Parts: sequence; C-alpha cells; structure tokens
Amino acid sequence: MKRTLYRILPLARLLALAGAVLAGAGALAQVDPYGEVNRLVRAGKLPEAQGKADQYLADKPHDPQMRFLVSTIQSASGKPEAAIETLTALTQEFPELPEPYNNLAVLYAGQSQYEKARAALEMAVRLNPNYATAYENLGDVYAKLASQAYGRSLQIEAGNTQAEQKISALNSMLAPRAGAGRQAPGK
Repeated sequence: MKRTLYRILPLARLLALAGAVLAGAGALAQVDPYGEVNRLVRAGKLPEAQGKADQYLADKPHDPQMRFLVSTIQSASGKPEAAIETLTALTQEFPELPEPYNNLAVLYAGQSQYEKARAALEMAVRLNPNYATAYENLGDVYAKLASQAYGRSLQIEAGNTQAEQKISALNSMLAPRAGAGRQAPGK
C-alpha cells in the first residue's frame, strides 16, 4: 500500500500542477483586454470593441494603451474629432509617448491641417528618433506643404511651368495614399 501511495502522490502533484498551469493560461487569455479589443477592431466589430474598452476603462480610466485603442476605434468609426480629443488628452497626460502624436498627425492631415500635422510629427520623431512610420508621415506632410507652396506660387505667377511640374510630380507621388498617413498600430 505504501508503494502505491508514493506512486500516486507524484502523479497527483503533476496533475495539480498541470491544472494550475491550464487555469493560469485561461486566466492569461482573459487578462489581455488589449488583444481582445484589437481583435474586435480588426474584425470590424467597432461597437463591441468600444464596449470592451469602456468596460476596461471604468476600472482603469488613465490607462494610456486602452485610451489609444479607443482613439483607433473612434477614427475607424468615422469620428475623427473624438479621436483627436482622445489623442490630444494622451499627449498632455503622457507627453513622452510618440504614438499618440503620430496618430494625431494622421487625423490632422486627413483634415488638411498640415501645419498641425507637421508639429505633431516633429514631436513624435523628437521623442523617438527611430520612429520610421512618423518619419514617413512627416515626409508626406512636407510634400503636401510643398505642393501648397508651389500652388501659391502659381497663383502669384500664372504659367510658372517649373511650379506646375513640381506640383504634378508631388501629386503623382502622393496619389496612392492621398493624405492618409500610417497610424501606429494599437498596442
């Protein structure tokens, strides 16, 4: 009988450990609210994603990552002003984070507010000099500003063929993305 008990105890410990690991894995799956909200956004279930985000933020209202995701939901839902408000609040409360500046700039550029977009992107790259997406978006904004400057030149001096050629080259370069910069992905 003693021999059987010794064999059963290690097996019982192993089963208990396996149960604990599986329970922990289940808990981890439920603990990743960011992944769940991101999944819902990617699936186009924006009201459900907003509901999950709101539920999470009820307990942790200052969580920057979830608030960032809320701005993504707002933008995808066609509410750019709400997204701008959310991102602006994030830049004020967490000025060290470059991603809200980048996404704020994308929204500003979508509204043809290129000077605001430029300022936000310059802040993003100042905060993270290795932020490739922000640099790409900044290049697009500079190109749009250049196009506007060449356009103004044409208003002053009609028939300026160099300005016309430059506008044409910039327009063809920017055409595939037409003012839509790349946003930082939800975290």
